[in-house]
Amino acid sequence: MTSRRPVFGFEIATNKGGLVAVAETEVVRKPFYALVHFQRPGATRRPPVLIVGVLSGHTPLLLHDLLAGLAADHDLYLIEWIDARLVPLSEGDFGMEDNIAAILECLDHLGREAHVIGICQAAMPALAAAALCESTGRPAPLSVTLSGGIIDARINPTRIARFAASHPLSWFEDNLLDTVSPGSPGSGRRVHPACFQKIGLQAYMARHIATGAELLYKVMSDDGLAPLRHPFLKLFLSVMDLPATLYLDTIRLLFQDYALPSGHLVWRGRAVDPAALTRTALMTIEGEHDDISGAGQTRAAHELCRNIPDDRRRHWSQPGIGHFGLFHGLPWRWDILPRLNEFLREAG
Repeated sequence: MTSRRPVFGFEIATNKGGLVAVAETEVVRKPFYALVHFQRPGATRRPPVLIVGVLSGHTPLLLHDLLAGLAADHDLYLIEWIDARLVPLSEGDFGMEDNIAAILECLDHLGREAHVIGICQAAMPALAAAALCESTGRPAPLSVTLSGGIIDARINPTRIARFAASHPLSWFEDNLLDTVSPGSPGSGRRVHPACFQKIGLQAYMARHIATGAELLYKVMSDDGLAPLRHPFLKLFLSVMDLPATLYLDTIRLLFQDYALPSGHLVWRGRAVDPAALTRTALMTIEGEHDDISGAGQTRAAHELCRNIPDDRRRHWSQPGIGHFGLFHGLPWRWDILPRLNEFLREAG
């Protein structure tokens, strides 16, 4: 097995009608994550945009459309999480506190005020890291954008949220964890394995196909930016092992304790309070038919960030799409991206 990172390989159009390749450079490498820079000529004059990659079992390739869209106008960075199967046991554990710490470390590396975007599972730790900037002496981000993120799972709970809340944490530990076998770099590490993740995704897709939901149409007519080289089905089924502690922390903090909205989230002894944000702009984005993060679960961040002025807030609910349309396909590129770009320009 190899720890070589995937190559996204996209080009963007120039004002003169040509195409220019976006350079991909790994600027930081840690045991559990890498910070990757996507750079096009001229973009470095703008504030950096930090994408907090999804850490729910998908590989970063799932975000191909999102990265390609943002790279056209921004100095773009991605926190790319490493497959836990490839991390030696000697590198220690990785839980939600480490997830948040990694975001703070990447902000430190950028060395200047940045925009932060958290997608899906990454929304809660992204917002937590932004709030902690105020209490740890770091510059607060220029803006935080949360898209399809589970901030308060009690609002309009989805099938996933109900399942996670109705089973004790011990059930997940007994049934959905495994140990990396000898022969892999991470031999002996406890993980939520990719094979379990793929089974769940296949069942999720079967339900969408049977009910005529979003994934049926994405499979029938792939609306991604480069469907031949980066077909949606391949991206959707690209999975990796998750650290067991992070997996259990996610279940407990997001779906059982509702730690952030209930005011009980703590990071290394510090209370995490989004009300600490006063100058950071906030945008939340939801899909009308999202069955992973229910309508209102992401927008709940506005109530928590109560000290952000109204003129530095935005919310957009995209009609007619589910979860994956928030960052892949025509609605993302035609409707959501222009609004996000406008928000980032105003916030910067």
